[in-house]
Amino acid sequence: MKKQYRAFAVLAVCVLALGAWAVLQGQSAASSNGVAGATYLTTITNAGTGAFSSRSVITLHTDHSFAAVDSGQGGPGVQFSSQQGSWESSPGGGVTARSLDFSFPSAGIARVDYNINSTSAAQVSGTITLTVFPLTGDPLDGGGTVVGTFNFTGTRVTLP
Repeated sequence: MKKQYRAFAVLAVCVLALGAWAVLQGQSAASSNGVAGATYLTTITNAGTGAFSSRSVITLHTDHSFAAVDSGQGGPGVQFSSQQGSWESSPGGGVTARSLDFSFPSAGIARVDYNINSTSAAQVSGTITLTVFPLTGDPLDGGGTVVGTFNFTGTRVTLP
């Protein structure tokens, strides 16, 4: 009989833990205006001139990791890798994301800071600041050289 109670107790603990996890995940998504787990197709323009710069796809994963793929990655000007990083909700209902990528052939590091100040489930917009560092530099600790500021707008990628 004791063995049955022990098995029931373990099962009950597992069910409660799963329920708590589901509630916490729901709160996380709600606090970020529905962008958690969303992917957006963006248009990026130079903040100073308004000229078209590139298109990108950004994803704000539910675990708060962030990924971006940009149409300018292959050059012809500067070649760089995809961006990987993290995001968090910011005061006022926006989202802040920080990602890193590597440039080639100079093998430098770029930190790309996203401030998404207008968020909804369907649309995003905001600013991007591109800061570069030498390969031996620390892109997680201030410094670096700001080489560009950009504006972007994006539409959520959905299935028909």
